[in-house]
Amino acid sequence: MDKVFIKGLAIQTTIGFFQWEKEIKQTLVIDVDMAWDTAKAAENDELEKTLDYAEISTAIAVFANENPVDLLETLAERMASYLMSQFHIPWLRLAIGKPGAVHNAITVGVEIERGTLEQTKFHNETTK
Repeated sequence: MDKVFIKGLAIQTTIGFFQWEKEIKQTLVIDVDMAWDTAKAAENDELEKTLDYAEISTAIAVFANENPVDLLETLAERMASYLMSQFHIPWLRLAIGKPGAVHNAITVGVEIERGTLEQTKFHNETTK
Protein backbone atom coordinates (compact mmCIF):
# COMPACT_ATOMS: atom_id res chain seq x y z
CA MET A 1 0.00 0.00 0.00
CA ASP A 2 1.24 3.46 -0.90
CA LYS A 3 0.74 6.44 1.38
CA VAL A 4 1.09 10.16 1.13
CA PHE A 5 1.80 11.65 4.54
CA ILE A 6 2.16 14.90 6.44
CA LYS A 7 4.00 14.81 9.77
CA GLY A 8 4.23 17.51 12.41
CA LEU A 9 2.02 20.12 10.73
CA ALA A 10 1.72 22.88 13.34
CA ILE A 11 -1.36 25.06 13.03
CA GLN A 12 -2.82 27.80 15.19
CA THR A 13 -6.54 27.54 15.89
CA THR A 14 -9.21 28.03 18.52
CA ILE A 15 -9.96 24.80 20.38
CA GLY A 16 -10.99 23.95 23.89
CA PHE A 17 -13.78 23.57 26.39
CA PHE A 18 -12.93 26.40 28.77
CA GLN A 19 -13.99 29.98 28.06
CA TRP A 20 -10.40 31.25 28.10
CA GLU A 21 -9.54 28.70 25.39
CA LYS A 22 -12.28 30.08 23.16
CA GLU A 23 -10.61 33.49 23.25
CA ILE A 24 -7.10 32.48 22.14
CA LYS A 25 -5.33 30.55 19.42
CA GLN A 26 -3.50 27.39 20.45
CA THR A 27 -1.04 25.20 18.59
CA LEU A 28 -2.17 21.82 17.33
CA VAL A 29 0.23 19.38 15.70
CA ILE A 30 -1.24 17.19 12.99
CA ASP A 31 0.00 13.97 11.42
CA VAL A 32 -1.95 12.40 8.61
CA ASP A 33 -1.27 9.25 6.57
CA MET A 34 -3.41 8.86 3.46
CA ALA A 35 -3.66 5.73 1.36
CA TRP A 36 -3.10 6.48 -2.30
CA ASP A 37 -1.83 4.54 -5.29
CA THR A 38 1.15 6.71 -6.22
CA ALA A 39 2.18 4.65 -9.27
CA LYS A 40 -0.01 6.66 -11.67
CA ALA A 41 1.61 9.94 -10.60
CA ALA A 42 5.10 8.45 -10.73
CA GLU A 43 4.61 7.03 -14.22
CA ASN A 44 4.75 10.45 -15.93
CA ASP A 45 5.73 12.68 -12.99
CA GLU A 46 2.21 14.20 -12.72
CA LEU A 47 1.17 16.10 -9.59
CA GLU A 48 -2.52 16.01 -10.53
CA LYS A 49 -2.52 12.21 -10.18
CA THR A 50 -1.42 12.19 -6.55
CA LEU A 51 -2.43 13.87 -3.32
CA ASP A 52 -0.93 17.34 -3.15
CA TYR A 53 0.38 17.52 0.43
CA ALA A 54 0.82 21.30 0.21
CA GLU A 55 -2.85 21.74 -0.77
CA ILE A 56 -3.97 19.31 1.94
CA SER A 57 -1.84 21.08 4.57
CA THR A 58 -3.51 24.38 3.74
CA ALA A 59 -6.94 22.73 3.75
CA ILE A 60 -6.30 21.31 7.23
CA ALA A 61 -5.43 24.74 8.67
CA VAL A 62 -8.36 26.44 6.98
CA PHE A 63 -10.79 23.72 8.08
CA ALA A 64 -9.66 23.88 11.73
CA ASN A 65 -10.03 27.65 11.81
CA GLU A 66 -13.39 27.75 10.04
CA ASN A 67 -14.88 24.99 12.23
CA PRO A 68 -14.02 25.71 15.88
CA VAL A 69 -14.99 22.98 18.34
CA ASP A 70 -14.37 22.14 21.98
CA LEU A 71 -12.88 18.65 21.66
CA LEU A 72 -9.98 17.22 19.69
CA GLU A 73 -12.17 14.15 19.14
CA THR A 74 -14.77 16.26 17.35
CA LEU A 75 -12.17 18.05 15.26
CA ALA A 76 -10.52 14.75 14.29
CA GLU A 77 -13.81 13.17 13.22
CA ARG A 78 -14.96 16.17 11.22
CA MET A 79 -11.56 16.78 9.66
CA ALA A 80 -11.22 13.14 8.60
CA SER A 81 -14.64 13.23 6.93
CA TYR A 82 -13.80 16.49 5.20
CA LEU A 83 -10.42 15.32 3.90
CA MET A 84 -11.79 12.00 2.68
CA SER A 85 -14.67 13.61 0.78
CA GLN A 86 -12.78 16.65 -0.53
CA PHE A 87 -9.73 14.73 -1.78
CA HIS A 88 -11.36 11.31 -2.45
CA ILE A 89 -9.11 9.56 0.07
CA PRO A 90 -10.22 5.95 0.70
CA TRP A 91 -8.35 5.53 4.02
CA LEU A 92 -6.54 7.79 6.42
CA ARG A 93 -4.96 7.87 9.84
CA LEU A 94 -5.20 11.27 11.52
CA ALA A 95 -3.48 12.26 14.76
CA ILE A 96 -4.03 15.62 16.42
CA GLY A 97 -1.80 16.61 19.31
CA LYS A 98 -2.22 19.53 21.68
CA PRO A 99 1.24 20.31 23.07
CA GLY A 100 1.34 21.87 26.51
CA ALA A 101 -2.23 20.93 27.40
CA VAL A 102 -1.14 18.70 30.29
CA HIS A 103 1.64 19.66 32.64
CA ASN A 104 4.65 17.31 32.34
CA ALA A 105 3.48 15.83 29.02
CA ILE A 106 5.02 16.79 25.70
CA THR A 107 1.65 16.46 24.04
CA VAL A 108 -1.76 14.85 24.36
CA GLY A 109 -4.24 14.10 21.65
CA VAL A 110 -6.27 11.67 19.62
CA GLU A 111 -5.58 9.40 16.67
CA ILE A 112 -8.26 7.92 14.44
CA GLU A 113 -8.38 5.75 11.33
CA ARG A 114 -11.21 5.97 8.84
CA GLY A 115 -12.01 4.23 5.58
CA THR A 116 -10.76 0.98 4.15
CA LEU A 117 -7.47 -0.05 2.63
CA GLU A 118 -8.84 -2.77 0.35
CA GLN A 119 -10.41 -0.35 -2.11
CA THR A 120 -7.40 1.97 -2.38
CA LYS A 121 -6.08 0.91 -5.80
CA PHE A 122 -9.52 0.66 -7.40
CA HIS A 123 -10.67 3.92 -5.83
CA ASN A 124 -7.64 5.86 -7.08
CA GLU A 125 -8.12 4.52 -10.60
CA THR A 126 -11.72 5.71 -10.73
CA THR A 127 -11.30 9.16 -9.17
CA LYS A 128 -8.25 10.63 -10.91
